[in-house]
Amino acid sequence: MKRLLLIALFAYMLNGCNSPSAPATSDEHISPRNAGITPENAYNDLFLDSSAIAAFITAEKLNDTIANRLRSFYNARNFEFAWFDSKGPVEQAAAFRSLYNYSKDSISNRALDRRLNALIDEDSLVVSATDKEIIKTELQLTWRLINYFRETGGSIGQLEHMVPGQRYAVMELADSMLKTNDKMFPAVAPMKEPLKAYREYVKNGGWQPLPAIKKGLKRGQSSPEIIAVKKRLLITGELKNNDSTDVFNDELETAVNTFRNSNGYTQNGVLNDTVINALNIPAEERLRELLVNMERMKWMPVKPQGKLILVNIPAFILHVTDGDKRLFDMDIVVGKEGHSTTMFSGMLNQVVFSPYWNIPRSIVRKEILPAIQRNRGYLASKGMEVTGQANGLPVIRQRPGQRNALGRVKFLFPNSYNIYFHDTPEKSLFERDNRAYSHGCIRLKDPVKMAQFVLEGSPQWTNEKIDSAMNSGKEKFVAVKDPVPVIITYFTAWMEGGKLYFASDVYGHDAVFKQKLFK
Repeated sequence: MKRLLLIALFAYMLNGCNSPSAPATSDEHISPRNAGITPENAYNDLFLDSSAIAAFITAEKLNDTIANRLRSFYNARNFEFAWFDSKGPVEQAAAFRSLYNYSKDSISNRALDRRLNALIDEDSLVVSATDKEIIKTELQLTWRLINYFRETGGSIGQLEHMVPGQRYAVMELADSMLKTNDKMFPAVAPMKEPLKAYREYVKNGGWQPLPAIKKGLKRGQSSPEIIAVKKRLLITGELKNNDSTDVFNDELETAVNTFRNSNGYTQNGVLNDTVINALNIPAEERLRELLVNMERMKWMPVKPQGKLILVNIPAFILHVTDGDKRLFDMDIVVGKEGHSTTMFSGMLNQVVFSPYWNIPRSIVRKEILPAIQRNRGYLASKGMEVTGQANGLPVIRQRPGQRNALGRVKFLFPNSYNIYFHDTPEKSLFERDNRAYSHGCIRLKDPVKMAQFVLEGSPQWTNEKIDSAMNSGKEKFVAVKDPVPVIITYFTAWMEGGKLYFASDVYGHDAVFKQKLFK
């Protein structure tokens, strides 16, 4: 599925808005307290005491402009937390972290970065609205957001609507999104047509669920289920002409392939349970998906300048651009369940040819040690070696070579998650529709092309030299002359070329977002 997220990449995303009709606001204006937000309908379930905001303003010696923005921001939310709920940081906290990291603002406030990263990394966290460190982190993030808007030319008036304040009925939020000003929110504009269409589908009752089929159907076959499938595909436009026969004809094959393509499946013309299950997703659920992704899109950076690598986890693909020029796309493998690939941004600044794989402690404990117990020759068979001991566990690495799990090259963009791009000896994974199989790092289908791209600023790194380094069996670190920004995103719905595409919610982020956003 090789499609560029044009709406996310080439449009100004900063001025997104959860309440699209909100008016512009001057620095001097302070929004009145919004008593309509209550614990019963709030997006987040934690509320600040107004005295905490006053104390923060005094302690940080904020000037009047920033102080007024801070007061106004929380008045508009009725003092509801923006970045935390009782379970920890919400998705917008991670999204904003990626945004300011991309903007290179993270040079300052290192302590805030470390504190937020630690909170995001917690598997199970209980947050209290009276925890002083949580309150400090909450208010510092909002202060940073205010500064980011001012420094990047974003609309201060829209600042108060970047993070949802309350839950909505799905049709209520759809109507609100349709009223957005296209000039103010150009990135949302391409999504309006499908949003309008799915709003009408919901209004008209959606579609009837299709029965399961015993085995896949192909062109030339006949089956009673085909009649209902044709009706369903006619509603959303994949099938162009009404046809009430039970024959799987050429037109139906084209429609099935169109649907498969727009949902991330191989275009093999087969009507099977995978397709039926996707067709059976209710119209209202699809409408929710559109709205959730429109909310996410506003956290993308302003129109990028220069080279950029954009990863979309659910689509299992990355896009490489230079300004507004699309250079190439590449299929990827991402983290499997339990080893999910995190959303963040970084700077790709180093290439490692013929790398050792320094095996993470968690993998040593959960996978390597049990394998050694079953087979004493396991390490030798995998080209692995013990290099020491640390905290009761052996330190194990895999030597460079054909068996190395990282393949022949890896690409580093330093981050607290130890996530990077790398080659893989398991090339067959790229033939699958669902490519969530790694331990969290991102495997590249064509690492040679990536190496050529990131090292093109160093003329001495010819194609021949790259090939030699990848196959030398000797680890070599190479600094990237012009580091390339990497943004790892999570979009499950987007438009390209006038067509709507969906991807599966591989990590369940949509499910969490929907539960918080909708009544």
